[in-house]
Amino acid sequence: MRHALRCAVLFLLMVVALPALASAASAQEPERPVVRVGTEGTYPPFSFHDPGTQELTGYDIDVIKAVADKAGWDLEFVETQWDAIFPALDAGRIDVIANQVSVNEERAAKYDLSEPYTYSRGVIIRRTGDEGIKTLEDLRGKTTAQSSTSNWAQVAKDAGANVEAVEGFAQAAALLTQGRVDAIVNDNIAVLDYLASTGSTDVEIAGNAGAETSEQVLTFRKTDQALLDQGNRAIAELKADGTLKSISEKYFKADVSVPDGGEADLSEGRGHRSTWDVLRSTAWPMFVGLVQVTIPLTVLSFAIGLSLALLVALARISPYKVLSGLARAFISIIRGTPLLLQLFIVFYGLPQLGVKFPPFTAAVIAFSLNVAGYAAEVVRSAILAVPKGQFEAAATIGLDYRQTLRRIILPQATRTAVPPLSNTLLSLLKDTSLGSVVLLTELFRQSQLAAAESNEFLALYAFAGLYYWVICVALSAGQKRLETRLDRYVAR
Repeated sequence: MRHALRCAVLFLLMVVALPALASAASAQEPERPVVRVGTEGTYPPFSFHDPGTQELTGYDIDVIKAVADKAGWDLEFVETQWDAIFPALDAGRIDVIANQVSVNEERAAKYDLSEPYTYSRGVIIRRTGDEGIKTLEDLRGKTTAQSSTSNWAQVAKDAGANVEAVEGFAQAAALLTQGRVDAIVNDNIAVLDYLASTGSTDVEIAGNAGAETSEQVLTFRKTDQALLDQGNRAIAELKADGTLKSISEKYFKADVSVPDGGEADLSEGRGHRSTWDVLRSTAWPMFVGLVQVTIPLTVLSFAIGLSLALLVALARISPYKVLSGLARAFISIIRGTPLLLQLFIVFYGLPQLGVKFPPFTAAVIAFSLNVAGYAAEVVRSAILAVPKGQFEAAATIGLDYRQTLRRIILPQATRTAVPPLSNTLLSLLKDTSLGSVVLLTELFRQSQLAAAESNEFLALYAFAGLYYWVICVALSAGQKRLETRLDRYVAR
């Protein structure tokens, strides 16, 4: 008995002491900061998704991971389109950009730029055999396809070209192949990777875009001097111990971390895959994006937006002029501005006023307000379509305004409003494809990631369209059943 009691006491001491010792040990170890890394995920070989594992990989990804190991950071990768990556940094959504950001005076004035970790040169890409384009001077009056905020876009503009804005190099190459633009100015390494991985003979490198070497850096906010210093120290150590050279040779068989490290060789590419293999590997990630983001975003935004729409509609028909005027102003603003603009204001604009929402929450807010603005007029017209005699009849049996709305008017108005509100719901489902601009990886974003890596645009976008179509058919069937059930509330 005494032995058992002694064991019990020892056990209790261990239960109490071990957590305390563990917490004391952890308290002595400095916490590693979480650094959010902004990257495209659609710019091979620098930042893309491995087709086999769907994991984010690439030269820039390996470099920033090595920098984090030296600097003592824990990384959180945030994927977004190139044109949204700098607004994300400005709004505090990310802490550093690792996506082949080239040095220029404008960026150096606005951001803190690290020491260069990649050296490359710009090249001009033309359709095969187009002898009319050989140098930058030949681009004057021609049309090029570029990411509008990239350094190469400015090079093309300075040469007198008309720049057609695209999301990334994969889309630019497709436009050039299709004859929609005349040329592209881009990084020679990205072009070599495209030619090797696709086996395309439709485009070719015409020549260099100037004699200057382009330097690529990590980009920080001006207020994050400590992160910049840590990053620079890490880059210096990685160059000194040969890590950067090793990463570079893994991808390019040359050391692009120094100005004269040899010519990049990407002749082996990443291997060409059949259209069926691409679809098979992407079907599940697209389904996950549909279930985890697209559908929840649609359901929440529509439910909240419809509730707001009812309030706005009632305010719109209110006899109080101030209330009615505010409702009209809200509807006018929402219907008079693009949904994409509303998303950017909520996600990138409000943080400058100190109001910052997570990506999913920001998307729900923007979509809900948009639904409210359009659905309010639908609800208002449905309420006004109910004969005025219904209000008078309700008053004669002693119902007040709230009871009349709930028991008499709204059940009848709902039947009238269902068809146009269903259109609003279907539009909302498809509009969620804009979620990628606020850092959401939804259904359409998954297809973009796969298309950028494989260049199978038609197959992947058609497959994404099939997902949307199936959900819309299901919603339309639900609409029909709902209309049938609501028919009993309509006065005959």
